[in-house]
Amino acid sequence: MSQKSFNWADQSVIVTGGSGFLGAHLVAHLQELGAGNIIVPRKKDYDLREKEAIIQLYEDYPDTTMVVHLAATVGGIGANREHPGLFFFDNIMMGTQLLEYARRYNIPKFVGIGTICEYPKFTPVPFKEEDLWNGYPEETNAPYGLAKKMLLVQAQAYRQEFGYNAIHLLPTNLYGPGDNFDPQSSHVIPAIIRKMMEAMDAGEDHIVLFGDGSPTREFLYVKDAARGIALGAAYYNSSEPVNLGSGYEISIRDLASLIAELVGFDGEIRWDTSKPNGQTRRQVDSSRAEREFGFKATTSLRDGLREVIEWYRVAREQERQQATS
Repeated sequence: MSQKSFNWADQSVIVTGGSGFLGAHLVAHLQELGAGNIIVPRKKDYDLREKEAIIQLYEDYPDTTMVVHLAATVGGIGANREHPGLFFFDNIMMGTQLLEYARRYNIPKFVGIGTICEYPKFTPVPFKEEDLWNGYPEETNAPYGLAKKMLLVQAQAYRQEFGYNAIHLLPTNLYGPGDNFDPQSSHVIPAIIRKMMEAMDAGEDHIVLFGDGSPTREFLYVKDAARGIALGAAYYNSSEPVNLGSGYEISIRDLASLIAELVGFDGEIRWDTSKPNGQTRRQVDSSRAEREFGFKATTSLRDGLREVIEWYRVAREQERQQATS
């Protein structure tokens, strides 16, 4: 595989969700690579759940050569349990129609970004792409995971029937600067960081976390994920899905201890076992990504956590200053 043959300067790329957490990092990376034109549709201009908005988007940018579909309605365990219908509808409507009209408008390539939640609840670790269909996803996020998984089915069907070049990438759990720290919808790393910092500010001697801390997760630094998506977009042209991961599995209990060390929180971590744990283990086999398009994560969890903690400290201080000014 020659990685010198792809010229980003020739590309006009629509990045849905390009102003979001992962999207902002991907757009920045594509700019570094010299992408010729990057279009980030905003929800106020294009509601991607609506067919007419998608048609208008493709009409407005007729020179588009690639769509990278990152836009999603997503959240942690609590948000998934509260809004399973919303998560299913929003994600399946966006994905299905974006891909269908990309094909109709002859856009050369569609890069669908899936989710680790597509995997069955009981999947041998590390998760291999071949195991995607060996069971039902973990119940707390199944509607979201299945909606995203249909994008894979659609991509494969379109390649088979129409010869359309659509690919499907599966990043594992992401974290990094710019992450969502909203207590109602954040994922585990920002949720723990926020709880510990707020407890320290309030002089509290403990925090409470969901579950018992035993589940394991693999976390991928968001800048590594952006680089992996760009490599796949440039060099991967096949129907088989591809995992993007870091290769490092850690329990939520050990993760909480590591974050406490880096944040400087020395209080007690209590576990609310009345709350769900989510899937028991998650770690992916990323060998296909390395083999097919040369992707390998380079940021250690400790280094990545240091960066996101420092980013959040600065963001909190800016919020305080704005509130008092």
